[in-house]
Amino acid sequence: MTGIDTERELIAVALALIGSNASLSQVERECKKGISPTKSIEFLEAVRAEIIAGNDPLGSAFSRIRPALVRRENGATYTPQQIVDSMVAWASSEATSPARIVDAGAGSGRFLLAAAKCFPKAELIGIESDPLGALMLRANFACVGLTPRLTLLVCNYLTVELPKTNGATLFIGNPPYVRHHRLSDADKDWFASTAASYGVKASKLAGLHIHFFLRTLQLAQVGDFGVFITSAEWLDVNYGATLRQLLAGELGGVGLHVLDPEVMPFSDATTTGSITCFRVGRRPDNFKVRAVETLGQLNGLTAGNDVPWHSMATANRWSIVIKPGRATPAGYIELGELCRVHRGQVTGSNGVWIAGEHSANLPEVVLAPTVTKARDLLTAGDSLTTDHKLRRVVDLPADLSELDEALLPSIKKFLKWAKEQGADQSYIAQHRRAWWSVGLKKPAPIICTYMARRAPAFVRNLCDARHINIAHGLYPRQELSDRVLDAIAAWLRANVEVSSGRTYAGGLTKFEPKEIERLAIPRLEDLPI
Repeated sequence: MTGIDTERELIAVALALIGSNASLSQVERECKKGISPTKSIEFLEAVRAEIIAGNDPLGSAFSRIRPALVRRENGATYTPQQIVDSMVAWASSEATSPARIVDAGAGSGRFLLAAAKCFPKAELIGIESDPLGALMLRANFACVGLTPRLTLLVCNYLTVELPKTNGATLFIGNPPYVRHHRLSDADKDWFASTAASYGVKASKLAGLHIHFFLRTLQLAQVGDFGVFITSAEWLDVNYGATLRQLLAGELGGVGLHVLDPEVMPFSDATTTGSITCFRVGRRPDNFKVRAVETLGQLNGLTAGNDVPWHSMATANRWSIVIKPGRATPAGYIELGELCRVHRGQVTGSNGVWIAGEHSANLPEVVLAPTVTKARDLLTAGDSLTTDHKLRRVVDLPADLSELDEALLPSIKKFLKWAKEQGADQSYIAQHRRAWWSVGLKKPAPIICTYMARRAPAFVRNLCDARHINIAHGLYPRQELSDRVLDAIAAWLRANVEVSSGRTYAGGLTKFEPKEIERLAIPRLEDLPI
């Protein structure tokens, strides 16, 4: 909101809207220290009027003041009201009226406020780990007179305990999207052991939003129900199998509404969106699924195609159930029958391991010519014939004694510098055999891009370049001649379309290794050579 330009001003306005300092928590009293004076009475009344009218000026100001990059580190992406209203409308269409409503990442309270109006007798519980978010929520509730119904917990949802209740609980909200790199080993261990208690295998690559689904199941009772909006990534990736299995089991999947990537549900985050409805312990025989092309089509989340659960449970990718792709033509095979596809190596710190002035004294033997940018392939044409324009990656063996002893002084000097840059502390480095050994894969005869607003570029690698994780390498399962490899790459360049990949918000299309392997291609004897 114009007129609120800093977090201090936002805190001041929120505190003024709440009223008496005597009711403030210690967290809020700490927030208040050193803030600038509050705005004028006329300004505060204008803000209050906006809140009473159903808007969220505080949340909007917060989203503008705190940079999106900082907010995304904690998964603080606020949901548009049109989506909130559709999710609440679905909850109101269910046969059960909740005795309690829980928002696990409440933010400024958009979901709780909308649900409070729809369910006037329900207890309201907001859980928010950011004190400023909790302060805005309290201010919003104070303005509309709903504070007596609110229990606000400023804590981590994964550790919160909720008392049992006689009626059903509605779980609703936008679980924070925080990637696994930012989660602690303790969080990942909890996720794995808790999922195992439900007979489900968990990947430690799962993000925090998947953890929230599992924690919800742990806190819920049979008959509780919920609706969450998340990114749609989990529909197809390996770590998403945990959530897919939970929905097919005790979490009780009811419906799935996947927003078209062009919709971009969150104005400040380039991500897809999917809305998942569930009823704990009471899974229906069919799962309602649909693709949603505009926010206006959400319409209470009632539409969709009923898919038998046995079809969902056996599908390793759910996006193709929602939007089936083209069938493999007769006489064709999957590319994976000819080639394994591997993503390039993650360095863990490109600023250290991609060579530059900092590595000028390293011997050439440990500097591998490498495809480090998609542009390396996009500008190469059909073939990468020389490596002289490629950057080098420092590729050291895990056992440094394998190197000539005369090379070790310059390498050890470089590693001392790398350690000072924190290169040994990255998630990737800590999970390598030796933190300094990037471990580039052997050269792939065909390298392809995998994320762009176009189909992948399939390039013959004639100079034995390596590749990092901005590209995929195609490795033949059997020995193939250069002539055949040329024919495979040429056919893929001419025939693979954007529609074969997974489209993300803003039109970016991504091809995971398994999606490249599933591409239909003529049999070798039918390839034009």
